[in-house]
Amino acid sequence: MPPAATPPRAAGEKAALRLLPDEALQSCTVVANNTMNRERGLHGVNSYARELGFDPIAHLSARSASPSWLDLCSGEGRALRAAAARLPATAVLTGVDLVGPLDPAPPPPGVELITASVTDWEAPRAYDLITCVHGLHYLGDQLRMLTRAASWLAPDGLLAAHFDPDSVRRPDGSPASRPVLAALRTAGFTYDARHHRLTLRGPRLVRLPFRYAGADPAAGPNYTGQPAVASYYTAADH
Repeated sequence: MPPAATPPRAAGEKAALRLLPDEALQSCTVVANNTMNRERGLHGVNSYARELGFDPIAHLSARSASPSWLDLCSGEGRALRAAAARLPATAVLTGVDLVGPLDPAPPPPGVELITASVTDWEAPRAYDLITCVHGLHYLGDQLRMLTRAASWLAPDGLLAAHFDPDSVRRPDGSPASRPVLAALRTAGFTYDARHHRLTLRGPRLVRLPFRYAGADPAAGPNYTGQPAVASYYTAADH
């Protein structure tokens, strides 16, 4: 059965009436059929290096003789495939994507491309680099994903993810961007507003004072110009 269509919300429609839990969200076209990372490579104009603001190979090579990279919402895994040719044979390169790679060619040695929901998948090890390039835009509980990824970092590991503060809201539809960003900064994250990037160095147990209420897959385009998901939260003590 094809994913359910998710037309943009009509003006004035109450968002709270359309909130979906994550298990239902994953069947929506805006989530299951997004193409954001399908063609993105390692270097060049449409690349991870450009979107992240640093060269993943340089970062990994400087930290370990057996570097490890976890890419969440990895699409075709082209960046990981290219990285395998430039890193030691002992490198561990893992990609996780809801749709998974559509290219039938098997990945090179050291690269594992997993078809699974990143909201359910559990990392089996720590990683020197964890990336989520424009992937949070399609997740419901974005904050839970960030807290989970923070615990998967190796010592001095780096987490880098694109984050749209306008996508986090209260159940009444009002913005929750200020308290969410404040809580993320208190937890150790750095936010680059110009490039919409969150970064975190080193593993830690992160607890954020919010409770997930559901998501709206018909929120419309975000700053990328692509349809995205809006995530709704209440204060944790409510």
